Amino acid sequence: MTKAKSLPPLEAVNEIRNQNHGQVVLVLQGGGALGAYQGGVYQALHEEGIEPDWIIGTSIGAINASIIAGNKVEDRLPRLQEFWRRVERSSLWSAFPAWTGMADALSSWTTLTNGIPGFFETNTRAFLGAHVPLGADHAGYYSTEPLRQTLGDLVDFSRINQNRPRLTVGAAHVATSTMHYFDSRDIAIGASHVMASGALPPAFPAVRIDGELYWDGGILSNTPTERIFEDNPRRNSLTFAVHLWHPTGSEPETIWQVLNRAKDLQYSSRIANHIVPQREAHRLRHVITELLKYVPDAARKDPMVKELAGYSCKTRMHVVRLLAPRLDNETHTKDIDFSPEGIRARWEAGYANTIRALNQQQWLGEFDPLDGVILHEPSPDADPAADQPTSDEVHAEIKLAAE
Repeated sequence: MTKAKSLPPLEAVNEIRNQNHGQVVLVLQGGGALGAYQGGVYQALHEEGIEPDWIIGTSIGAINASIIAGNKVEDRLPRLQEFWRRVERSSLWSAFPAWTGMADALSSWTTLTNGIPGFFETNTRAFLGAHVPLGADHAGYYSTEPLRQTLGDLVDFSRINQNRPRLTVGAAHVATSTMHYFDSRDIAIGASHVMASGALPPAFPAVRIDGELYWDGGILSNTPTERIFEDNPRRNSLTFAVHLWHPTGSEPETIWQVLNRAKDLQYSSRIANHIVPQREAHRLRHVITELLKYVPDAARKDPMVKELAGYSCKTRMHVVRLLAPRLDNETHTKDIDFSPEGIRARWEAGYANTIRALNQQQWLGEFDPLDGVILHEPSPDADPAADQPTSDEVHAEIKLAAE
């Protein structure tokens, strides 16, 4: 890749928008309280005048996405800030030294026993026993009806359904274990669709939509980047993929560390599984495009050649991964750390990391013509999401296949 000179952030982003009807996409992962990082990401984009054309979210990412999409541009950041103010929990245990883990444990216990105002509250019947019949629509330790009220206060769903920006939220279909995306391009999005995307069992009950039950989309795909690759028609894209969980980590030595590392693995590992095969698929589409240059005009009229040519593609998709940093002494309860300190630290990190990405502008420049999906890591010390082959390696693979 040959690096171009730096541009003002909005101009740099619009370089992609101006390429064959390109688009800017914001992908927001699920992760509970870790989603405050996404607030900082959006603030940085918003302050530079960069508003996404399409927002895709799962779980807390779906909530943040609905607040952004469901408000006028000038109201988006204040409403997002208001949501995170509402879900803050006072840190009553800050007198305990952080290294003991006591403050974290007590704060988490308070959240688990009392819920979060404006988000979820305890379902007392669920604590009577695991076999108490609650009904499919209420089978969870908590009720998320407070969230429905909060969404009603902060989100204008009629604005979402104008499809500017487009909003997509992912949920898991309970009966078939398949991923389902509710898309404002295709249907009218409401509060239930957002709540379904965040209905993580067994804490939260499934949400019924059109007679079917849905759970949190993070069960199947916590970072729904693949939705962009599968979209039709394909478009040049600059995607800011906001990740909250770490794909790599040190070997755990205590049960506490095991719980923390296991949760990271559960919710972060799918990005490599998505990026790598999609990169390969788009490389092959670009190979077909290059080969078509050598096909005579007469041969191109053949129905079989026309069908095969349909697999070609000239689009290029840049994916900028923004990975939330680990905070000092964080544990497996980090996703329910709604303390003012935790929210502020993650928000500020999201802001700083996005400003860095906008200044680096790694998506600008000359790239190998066979590269259809390009992953960028703005933070030099970030955990790798997937192996990124060099152009020489790509050409070597193609040459080997030809032989």
